[in-house]
Amino acid sequence: MPTVTPFIPQQITVHLGAPSSNAPNVTVSFSDYVKNVASSEIYPTWDESALRANILAIVSFALNRVYTEFYRSRGYDFDITNNTAYDQYFVNGRSFFDNISRLVDELFNDYLRRPGFVEPLAAKFCNGTTVTCEGLSQWGSQNLALQGLNSDEILRSYYGNVETVVNAPIRGISSSYPGSPLRLGSTGPSIVVIQVSLNRIAQSYPAIPKIPVVDGIYGSRTEASVRTFQEVFGLTPDGIVGPATWYAIVRLYTAVTSLSELRSEGQQFYAVNWSPPGSLQIGSTGDKVRQLQYMLSVLSAYIPSIPPLDIDGIYGQSTRAAVLAAQRRFQLPETGTVDTATWNEIYDQYSGIENTSLRSTETFPTGSTRSSTATSPVGNFRTNVVRSAITTNSAAVNYAATTTLTQFPGRNLSIGFQDPVRQEVVR
Repeated sequence: MPTVTPFIPQQITVHLGAPSSNAPNVTVSFSDYVKNVASSEIYPTWDESALRANILAIVSFALNRVYTEFYRSRGYDFDITNNTAYDQYFVNGRSFFDNISRLVDELFNDYLRRPGFVEPLAAKFCNGTTVTCEGLSQWGSQNLALQGLNSDEILRSYYGNVETVVNAPIRGISSSYPGSPLRLGSTGPSIVVIQVSLNRIAQSYPAIPKIPVVDGIYGSRTEASVRTFQEVFGLTPDGIVGPATWYAIVRLYTAVTSLSELRSEGQQFYAVNWSPPGSLQIGSTGDKVRQLQYMLSVLSAYIPSIPPLDIDGIYGQSTRAAVLAAQRRFQLPETGTVDTATWNEIYDQYSGIENTSLRSTETFPTGSTRSSTATSPVGNFRTNVVRSAITTNSAAVNYAATTTLTQFPGRNLSIGFQDPVRQEVVR
């Protein structure tokens, strides 16, 4: 299975007050942020096992705020606050304890998560004396350390079944918004984000129509779901996903799945099914027709004998003409009907020009081996590229770089299917 790891941000912006207060922001390196909070929250004289447990909780909570875009999706220009009613205690300009600084240098790119979940654990904690909470007790962690428990045992005693991801990659933070509006005809992994997120939101808001097939193609059903979402949440109902709609979807998805809470539903892995359709012909409609039309439309830009066509999900005369031209070009029986052999040949030819087509690395898996069970994994968190394998023929594929809240690699996706998968690089 693929390894998918959220990135550790190089820097984090802290609001020095409650979220809505007129307080300044300060931007510091992520490691210095963790050193600051750890030096402010816990005592350097504590047992090292307790210090390690607390530092990992601090890292995970902060990373969860960044990963879910908890504040930025609400229109704020910061990632976290220093108000302990909401977040962690950060004292701007303070010095760090040497032993805490040393441990943070070792641990700042490690974090906690539930097995099978993607998001960093929202590892809440409190001092355990004047304040108690569901989560880690800081003084309680020291007592457990004195009883001989190591940091992993301490963390599991408070958070239950958690695992530690180690040596997560470090990258600069960038907006998860893809940079330009998504609309009818758009394709790519950002569409998968929208489709999966809206389908989950629709479970809590049934007025929003579900999208039957998650395929990375912004078709009429995706547009209808977006438009209804916009109506429900007071946005301009234009069926276009601009920044306001994108971040409203991010915010609602985080809320309905409780990704920013200790008891999270959990973000799991999903995939897009690009397996051959069986047979497509005049009168066929749906997502497989859209996939076919997209491949043919890209091929037509490189092969003049294949006429261009619209991506409308309807197998009409223009689609049949493009299929006939492709069959003629690839020396297949000229039936005008897409069987498995024709589908695979079109797919293979498309893969052959992927490096010269920008959209190929955003929309379709790579590789040229025919398979009846090809799976397209979807990566996540900023611009992480995820790789998987087609089990039937062991052909490597990938589904390009994607953004926050889009880690959906796994097996073939059908309606209602969810497949939690344990990731790698854990201890």
